[in-house]
Amino acid sequence: MTKLTWAAPERNKAPVLAVLQRILPSSGTLLEVASGTGQHAAHFAQHLPGWTIQPSDIDADNLASIQAWAREANLTNLRFPLQLDVCDADWNVAALGAIFNANMIHIAPWDVAVGLLRGAARHLLPGGFLVLYGPFRIGGQHTAPSNQAFDDSLRQRDVRFGVRDLEAVVTLAEQQGLALQERIEMPANNQVLAFTRARQ
Repeated sequence: MTKLTWAAPERNKAPVLAVLQRILPSSGTLLEVASGTGQHAAHFAQHLPGWTIQPSDIDADNLASIQAWAREANLTNLRFPLQLDVCDADWNVAALGAIFNANMIHIAPWDVAVGLLRGAARHLLPGGFLVLYGPFRIGGQHTAPSNQAFDDSLRQRDVRFGVRDLEAVVTLAEQQGLALQERIEMPANNQVLAFTRARQ
């Protein structure tokens, strides 16, 4: 079972955790969508002891790595990963207090962002959080030349990819009953968008 380590999650896991510690309540179940290697999930589980962390991914190699990280961490609040396609009509998860996703919606077709937001609306408890991390354009402009270059490289790789407009993501979320609560500027010209599902 191959345990993968990527540089980006190693760099951003601490700043992202600090946001989660500040905005989330003391306990619940958090689903990480597109967990990649499993580094985030293991780190979050260690430092959010009141939360059950459920990692997930669609890729078989990533799922194997997540499982290896989970076995090594050996934490009671870190579950083994689910194979999850966000475009599925049912994610086969119980009601969630939070959903976290990093760096997916720009490296995927727009339909994947739609699937993520629809799934969050279905599976979050009222008042639950959807937390997105990554680069966004704001007011139609990139926040740094490096993000412009990254966007260009993504679109060359696949015309359906690209850094998303924050306003388009917020509108899509609102259509699903998810309201933007906070935008937090993060290191390396990234953002955190924290949405909540309407209380019923």
